[in-house]
Amino acid sequence: MPPPREADDRRVTAAITLGWALALIVLLLVRHSLPDGVRWWVWTCALGVLMGLFGLWYVPLLKRKREGTAAQRAALSESEASEAQLSSGYVSRDNGSNTVSSTETPGKSTRS
Repeated sequence: MPPPREADDRRVTAAITLGWALALIVLLLVRHSLPDGVRWWVWTCALGVLMGLFGLWYVPLLKRKREGTAAQRAALSESEASEAQLSSGYVSRDNGSNTVSSTETPGKSTRS
């Protein structure tokens, strides 16, 4: 099974905003036949459209800001790691392997 994909925030927000806009149009067309107790639905749809438009503007701005912050943190941690390595004179030989060779632990067998 393939891994799940991340949703396109703008497409989802646009679809929901379009739904609110369609509901608003329908309610405006039939508003004279609505009972007095349910006319607040028009305002609910209008606010749904406004919030959707705000989301279409704000979500990309928020994502760009988060990506910039993540890039700054990555650059900072990379520079701190290289500074610590230079100041200590220690150079790691770690290649990511979890195996232990007999040259790294003299006198110990690698067999279990």
